[in-house]
Amino acid sequence: MRSIVEPGSQAEQVGRLLVAVFVVIALPSLPLGNYIAYPFSILTTWFHEMGHGMAALVTGQHFEQLSIYADGSGVADSAVASDASVFTRAAIAAGGPLGPVLAGAALILASSRERLWRPALWLTAGAIAVSVVLYVRASPVGFTVLPLVAAGLGLIAWKAPAGAVRFMLQFLGMLGALSMLRDFNYLFSEEAVIGGNRILSDTGQIESLLWLPHWVWAIVILTVSAVIIGASLKFALAEKPQLPRGPKPPANVLQFKRTNDTSRR
Repeated sequence: MRSIVEPGSQAEQVGRLLVAVFVVIALPSLPLGNYIAYPFSILTTWFHEMGHGMAALVTGQHFEQLSIYADGSGVADSAVASDASVFTRAAIAAGGPLGPVLAGAALILASSRERLWRPALWLTAGAIAVSVVLYVRASPVGFTVLPLVAAGLGLIAWKAPAGAVRFMLQFLGMLGALSMLRDFNYLFSEEAVIGGNRILSDTGQIESLLWLPHWVWAIVILTVSAVIIGASLKFALAEKPQLPRGPKPPANVLQFKRTNDTSRR
């Protein structure tokens, strides 16, 4: 039976991404789905906390450690210079909610280029493994779940068929992209309880630095996230130009090619 969707077409890409979205949304509702989804929930938290850490490093500060708790929450600790500007501190706070979105957009883009499928998954697995050694501290969940996730992604990148590798990239990409919906209530909360301690949320920290209410910054972060994901999807789903092919000659026709060889004249 002939497929109605051409392999590699825009329609196939859209279909695969829709399947990935469905799996991300429906997985917790399936039998044992919460257990299956748990490592990916921890991975989303890792994206978030690494977002804080990477923002600290990019702004010239020091990323000290991250901790992930059994309930899926986490915290990243950075040493910020006493003379650092309020904009530097706000950028570090915003790096958390934007971290999963940026990672998701990068994975979605990688899923649109076959030559990047396995390298992107290897890179993700390697980044998780290295972060456990360098930054994860006092976190039994981080020390157990993250290495298992890294090993699983590495195994898929090494042994799985190409289609499975691409789907994992799309799944992880949509997982990061949809994290802004998972964190919706958190973004619109001024405070949160993490690790048994009540602290300012990311938007609460930005409010304390840049004066506007935390819910305004929540809207800004959600808008930026939507633009980033929308742009990555638009690029990933764009029709790839194909070179036109000439008509194929009949099987009983011989073809001869003439070349100009001036050395034999």
